Order: sequence, then structure tokens, then C-alpha cells
Amino acid sequence: MSFPSPNHGPRQNGLHPTLIVLHFTGMIDAASARSRLCDPAAEVSAHWLIDEDGATEALVPEDRRAWHAGAGSWQGHQDINSRSIGIELVNPGDRPFAAAQMDALCRLLPQIMARWQIGPAGVIGHSDMAPGRKCDPGPRFDWARLVRLGLAVGPAALDPAPPLPPLAESLTRIGYPDVPPEQRLAAFRLRFRPGAVGPEVIADRRLAFAVASAMNATAR
Repeated sequence: MSFPSPNHGPRQNGLHPTLIVLHFTGMIDAASARSRLCDPAAEVSAHWLIDEDGATEALVPEDRRAWHAGAGSWQGHQDINSRSIGIELVNPGDRPFAAAQMDALCRLLPQIMARWQIGPAGVIGHSDMAPGRKCDPGPRFDWARLVRLGLAVGPAALDPAPPLPPLAESLTRIGYPDVPPEQRLAAFRLRFRPGAVGPEVIADRRLAFAVASAMNATAR
């Protein structure tokens, strides 16, 4: 297999992938995205690129550190590039993801997860690890489908509902970095309550606690 992007290096400090980070390209088509992800001057890349028609191309070997995540953290860990596999989905960011593209992603994810023993809690969005800086894969991404297939984590069923901790505590348990509260809330809503706006409400606390509980259960 050939890997056309030169934008990669060794994973640092003996780290190996424990996360899969999902992105949208923010570009009009696959040719434009591929050109940028393979351009040495751009200094960006990802391990995989999935076109809207489902065509899937490996750009960087999975055992190498691709340059896709940038600044951010997850569950208190920095250098997400050394800890992750990056998947770019061709989408300008203003439209739903194509059915063939989502089908291809749902075929690829289990393979990567099996190769690196990554559980569903390790599948996150770029916006999760970089709140306030990144918004992809965005509110149109079908996280619910990944949850149904066991490829990502959704909220746990809590019955009866226990006392709810502060929202900040649950967001920290999930893994969100320590950024201003409004940025953390916006990133959480982007994935779990798309379309929600305004100040924190009880629904945010309830949902965040349910997601944190699911994350912890999955990790056990």
C-alpha cells in the first residue's frame, strides 16, 4: 500500500493509538482535501480520507503520527496526534454526510478499533478535544448511528435518576479539556445536544452525567 502524504513522523514517548478523531475536511471536494493533506507546505495530514461516494484512501500509515489534531487534550492527555488515528470526511461543513460516506466510515471504524484495541469511548470528534477552536465533524454528523453500532458512546440509561453533580464535573469525567465553561458546554452540545443554545440547563447536567456514566462503564 502506498501512503501519499509526507506529513507524519514517529509517535512520541512510545505512545500508540488509543483514540480515533473524526474530522470534516471543510473543503469542497476530495481532490482539494487530498491535495492539502498531502502538501508538505501545509503540514497537515490524516491517516484516512473518506470521499462522499465512500471511496476510502489511506494517506499515512497508522503506526505513524499524522498531523491532524493540533492543540487540545482529552481526558487530561496532551499530544493527541501521538495518541490517535485521524479520519477526514469530505464535507464542507454545511451539509449532511452522504449515506455512502457514512457506510464506509462504519466499515472502517471497526477495523481500526480491532487493530489497536480502541473501545467506543475512544471515538471522538475534533471539537471534543479542541473546544472553541474546532467544530468538526459538526452538528450534522450522525453520532447516533455510531452509538447504535457500538462504535461510539452515547448516554447511559439511568433509572432511577440519581442526584446530578455539577456539569463541570461530568464534562471532566467525559474527557473535555479545561477551557472556559462556555466553550466546554458548546463542544458538549455540538455532539450530544446539537442545536441547543443559551445558558446551561438541567438537561445539560442530566445528559452529561449519563454520558460520563456510559464512558466509565465502557472503560471497565
